[in-house]
Amino acid sequence: MKKLAVLMVLAPPLLGAVLFGYILVRGPRMTVQHHVREFQMVLPTPAPGTVAVAPATSRAPGAADAAALANPVPATPATLAQGAAYYGYYCAFCHGVTGAGDGPVGNSYVPRPADLRLRRIAAYRDGQLLRAMLTGVGHEPVLERVVPPRHRWPLVHYLRSLSSPS
Repeated sequence: MKKLAVLMVLAPPLLGAVLFGYILVRGPRMTVQHHVREFQMVLPTPAPGTVAVAPATSRAPGAADAAALANPVPATPATLAQGAAYYGYYCAFCHGVTGAGDGPVGNSYVPRPADLRLRRIAAYRDGQLLRAMLTGVGHEPVLERVVPPRHRWPLVHYLRSLSSPS
């Protein structure tokens, strides 16, 4: 009886260890790990009659359209406060708190991020600034997929306030 009790206690873990070892040695293997970069993908054509899910306004405007695009959000203190919060979340790590391009992450980049206080940046129209902000240059992440459309125009107002003399 004692041998049966020992067998019942030891058999399940022993059987589990054997099964685990078998799966480890003979189990499924990943023979080929596909590494396809996003720009190398060939996407299938959409089926006829399908409709795009994302609205056309969520994409960055084209270079030709950007100059004519005006900011639809009024520049109020509340909008500037929203833009400041969004700047702190999306931009300050690279461009720094003051927009000088000296953020903790941006200091590691060569070339360093743009100084957002420059006259050249202030001379951009709202649409051009939005396009530059969303498409980015160099190490900047593609903010078009990160910044929601409702955060974009308050962020443009805040970027304008960085280059203002006050």
